[in-house]
Amino acid sequence: MPDAFPQPTRILVAEDDADLSALLRLHLMDAGFAVTTAADGALALQHALSGEFDLLVLDWMMPGMSGIEVCERLRTSARTLPILMLTARGSEADRIQGLETGADDYVAKPFSVREVVARVRALLRRVQLEHPEDPADEVLTFGALVVKPAMRQVEIAGQPVELTAKELQLLTLFARQPGKTFTRQELLDQVWGYQYAGYAHTVNTHINRLRGKIEPDPAEPSFVQTVWGIGYRFGSAQGHVGADPDVQPSADA
Repeated sequence: MPDAFPQPTRILVAEDDADLSALLRLHLMDAGFAVTTAADGALALQHALSGEFDLLVLDWMMPGMSGIEVCERLRTSARTLPILMLTARGSEADRIQGLETGADDYVAKPFSVREVVARVRALLRRVQLEHPEDPADEVLTFGALVVKPAMRQVEIAGQPVELTAKELQLLTLFARQPGKTFTRQELLDQVWGYQYAGYAHTVNTHINRLRGKIEPDPAEPSFVQTVWGIGYRFGSAQGHVGADPDVQPSADA
């Protein structure tokens, strides 16, 4: 049965290789998507920030502005646009960098164009599954911290807090189940997807960044608490359990 995606579902393909860009466009259009292409990073960012697209297929090595920089700028803008990263850099370190920057999935070159189309469909299905879980009137309140999942809004003492898509997903997951302890693998599975098994460092980095935005004192977290030797749980700002013994001090901490 075909996927029931909203029509038209708009895909932005940011790829400087003209032949590959045309091939991706052709196959995505054959799959029923409306496709716009961009041949450099600056134009890709401009299009992505417009709010007119449902998914971004983004090449890592773009002229002028790299795909990683486009991804970073897009995520700091709090845009929740799904990103599928394309790259010839296939090492584990590169995959981790792409994930930590905010990419939702990662395909290494050379790849099958049919695989890219399948990954696009999978990402769009994931977005469809996530959104109905957010009741329009749901408000999660923990003292000065207020989370409104459906509106994609977070406030502290009435002031808006800008979170990236993954930071918001993490916070919403925690806030809906306060007191529950999640292992790093469980967080990877539920926020990034099962294919990212083994990238625990990605969770650590995002937890540190989230703490820096919502904790009164990130060095002694009271909301996102560490459960020593297991993972993390969400508290109510009524105390803390300390820093993470498995994370070395860094600029993110």
